[in-house]
Amino acid sequence: MKKIVLLCNMGLSTSALVKKMQEAASAENYDCSINAYPASEAQEMASDADVVLIGPQVSYLQPQVQAKLPGKPVEVINMMDYGMMNGKNVLKRAKELMGEKN
Repeated sequence: MKKIVLLCNMGLSTSALVKKMQEAASAENYDCSINAYPASEAQEMASDADVVLIGPQVSYLQPQVQAKLPGKPVEVINMMDYGMMNGKNVLKRAKELMGEKN
């Protein structure tokens, strides 16, 4: 099972997006774990993640998160998809970053 971690300022603003991503994963029978955490907990909560997505509001943290998680795909969530809470598109991008076909 793949583990997808979303990071934001306090771990709260991405919770709605996590729900939308979980719904999209369920609709396509994709077995994965998707959770959101504060960016300050990146090292503890995302060390075993397959991909880490960062909320656009904390995009400036990407270099620090990447340094804490060497070898893991770390990317800022597309601002349009984030704003529209487009869980399907964000899940699709997460899968691409893990080298999976959609």
